[in-house]
Amino acid sequence: MDRIRVAFAGLAALVVAMGIGRFAFTPLLPMMQDDAGVSLAQGGYLASANYLGYLVGALLAMRPARAQVAIRGALLAIALTTLAMGYAYGMPAWLLLRALAGVASAFALVHVSAWSLQQAPAGIVYSGVGWGIALAGVLCLALMHAGASSSQAWITLGALSLVVAVFVWPMVGEGPARKAGARFIWTADRARLVICYGAFGFGYIIPATFVPAMAKNIIDDPAVFGWAWPLFGATAALSTLFVAGTRRVWTVAALAMAAGVAAPILVPGVAGVLASALLVGGTFMVITMAGMQEAREVGGANAAPLMAAMTAAFAAGQIAGPLLVAVVLHAGGGLSSALAIAAASLVLSAIALGAKEKPCPT
Repeated sequence: MDRIRVAFAGLAALVVAMGIGRFAFTPLLPMMQDDAGVSLAQGGYLASANYLGYLVGALLAMRPARAQVAIRGALLAIALTTLAMGYAYGMPAWLLLRALAGVASAFALVHVSAWSLQQAPAGIVYSGVGWGIALAGVLCLALMHAGASSSQAWITLGALSLVVAVFVWPMVGEGPARKAGARFIWTADRARLVICYGAFGFGYIIPATFVPAMAKNIIDDPAVFGWAWPLFGATAALSTLFVAGTRRVWTVAALAMAAGVAAPILVPGVAGVLASALLVGGTFMVITMAGMQEAREVGGANAAPLMAAMTAAFAAGQIAGPLLVAVVLHAGGGLSSALAIAAASLVLSAIALGAKEKPCPT
């Protein structure tokens, strides 16, 4: 019974922490473009503010903390900052709120992982990310059909986050004690994992942020482009239930993701965007699971610093991705150039992961 409780509490926590705190902005960007005058370049800045906060949260999570307090506090912070997005107006306020939500999201992810993965199946816990993405996407689609504003959508998602946080609150217990002060030894293989995980963050974030906007540019019908993000999330959720994490799986998934990132360039029209949603959505949580499980395998009993370093590298990659889009757009280019660079980074990471690794001391 405890395993079931932990699994579904972890799932619900990641619905809020990642599906809403991290990724709700993606289906909301087209709405904010329509009624708040947000440009695609400004969308890149708002996304990067969230990712900068995510980097800070990952670095803060390297320090030992009580899982119960950390998870509860992070979920409450995400709910409040999401609600506040509906009442604030203007780039300065939005940038601050998205950054704070990013801090809380990373903090929640690290501590939910530390608390739940030794007690519950990883596939169930991490499926919460995909279900949260799908839920946020479907809600935004329904609100668009109902004629709601982007502010009303933010308030709705914030209220939902608060309800889930209240539900999870009594279910979160104390996890296994983290070792404070234990010496962590860097090796070439551990550095490789960090760099490749950073390439994953850089490679996937451009389609993950701009899939609905790309679809909208092709066909201006919410009934069509609005389904790109829910499809992304549902594919991500289902993928975690059927794939176990290993380095070989990570390598294959990185190549499949590269194909998905390049799909809008290679396949014209909405078919390329939907192919991107399927391939990127079907692999990004697989790589997340495989990466964290590989960190546990390589890091041994003191894996937490490696997990945190990988999460920080992932966050740094996510910051670079949207900024690259903004730079390319200001230079007169299009999303295709940024997608090509992202796809190449994923291919290079797959090659690096495929290199023969040697056993590492713990």
